Amino acid sequence: MKFSINRSSFLRTLGDVSRAISTKNTIPILTGLKLVAHASGLTMTGSDADISIESTIQEADEDNTLTISEPGSIVLPARFFSEIVKRLPEDSMTVEIGDNLQAVITSGASEFTINGLDAANYPQLPEISVEKSLKLPADLLHEIINQTVIAVSTQETRPLLTGVHISIQDGTLVAVATDSHRLAQRSIQLEGVDTNADFIIPGRSLTELGRMLTDDVKEIELRIAENQVLFTLGQTSFFSRLLDGNYPDTSRLIPTSSSTQIEFAAPALLAAINRASLMSHEGRNNVVRLKIEVASQTVTLFGNSPEVGNVEEQLSFSKLAGEDLEISFNPDYMKVALQGLGQSTIEVDFTAPLRPFTMVPSEDHEHYIQLITPVRTF
Repeated sequence: MKFSINRSSFLRTLGDVSRAISTKNTIPILTGLKLVAHASGLTMTGSDADISIESTIQEADEDNTLTISEPGSIVLPARFFSEIVKRLPEDSMTVEIGDNLQAVITSGASEFTINGLDAANYPQLPEISVEKSLKLPADLLHEIINQTVIAVSTQETRPLLTGVHISIQDGTLVAVATDSHRLAQRSIQLEGVDTNADFIIPGRSLTELGRMLTDDVKEIELRIAENQVLFTLGQTSFFSRLLDGNYPDTSRLIPTSSSTQIEFAAPALLAAINRASLMSHEGRNNVVRLKIEVASQTVTLFGNSPEVGNVEEQLSFSKLAGEDLEISFNPDYMKVALQGLGQSTIEVDFTAPLRPFTMVPSEDHEHYIQLITPVRTF
């Protein structure tokens, strides 16, 4: 096996594939990067058994300046090989594999020799049929990921909650995540889609996929199998295992009515909560309190730390209606939720001091909702 390539092109693809490689994998060969040089190009594969990423650099693409002198395959230690490539002195590099599975990497006056492993021992990637497939705009998928993955659980005691539940029924895609303290749900209408599916994908998988959805990726093809999902973006295939089980029915958690409604500018509310959390983070209980007085049309935010001091701030809002209310909540949950809502005007709906409250974009009530459970302070 022997090939030469533009080092920048190689590093871009290596960066994507390396997202799936863990240096702490209990299967030694999965700490490596699989390289296969073939007639049409160079294919790189990385996997940690949960996520697998395979990407091909085409020899026909002149920007890559890829030349395959001799086809073949090898598995090289990913972290070490990546560090070598980053530090090579020239814009081009050559990799040659000898009979003894040693890779010789040359660039300019530098030459490295590292030991590899037989690619025949690398696990095969799953084969996914095209029975259930659909195409999505990459920017829309990126938005869905950013707006839902923020609410997945990080606790392995409830594995299903570490994933995002995606349901596709009758042309509507609904993505929902919850860690039992907060919930994020996004729905979209899919034109011309007759695929129905229901699956739970790990939040980590979606986070890594989202990082690969750069501006030059326009469309994603999604294929779903029994325990795997495949996202295809250009010359890159992103495989993820799916979580097995029945996701909780979250629809019953979302209130259908409210007693108090307020409209805020999301950036202004986020800034105020950031200030209040300066105090709450110093206390034993990371809690801020919101006091709503409808008659006087005032909304006040309090942050308190007995050890340090307190903060009090009157909030600006565009609308306020309903009943007086005092409610306490974790400011960190609010900050993450507001970041997901971006620059929009939001409506916050409350039902009772100890009942979950919701936040929705004022101009798009139907398709995105965040829910936060308050904190009991008495």
